[in-house]
Amino acid sequence: MSNMALVSQIDEAIGAHGLWKMRLRGAIRTGTCDITPYEASGDCNCKFGKWLHDPAFDSAHKGGVPHRVVSRVHAEFHREAGRVLQLALAGDQAAADAAMAGPFSETSEKLVRALLKWKGELLQPA
Repeated sequence: MSNMALVSQIDEAIGAHGLWKMRLRGAIRTGTCDITPYEASGDCNCKFGKWLHDPAFDSAHKGGVPHRVVSRVHAEFHREAGRVLQLALAGDQAAADAAMAGPFSETSEKLVRALLKWKGELLQPA
């Protein structure tokens, strides 16, 4: 897979994971969601996670430091999303808001930083 194809996947992931914030805010507001906390917690359930963990992932990049870091932080992101969703669906808006503003937000920012760092490394001339 070319570096530009990887960059495209990373850009798409940043956007898609940004949408999680809106999805979780909606769940906090309404107490409903189209997925379960278990599904939200799984880092292989989203398109990016499926791509990231695909056995056919480019072996030249899989297992490298950027891939390992992004994989780890991506899993943390989904665990926090599942936790926020669990609180939201239980009707505990205050706790869900606190989890969203705290651990989820911190992990979300960490994921975006890791993705941007990986993207920057891919865009550097060889």
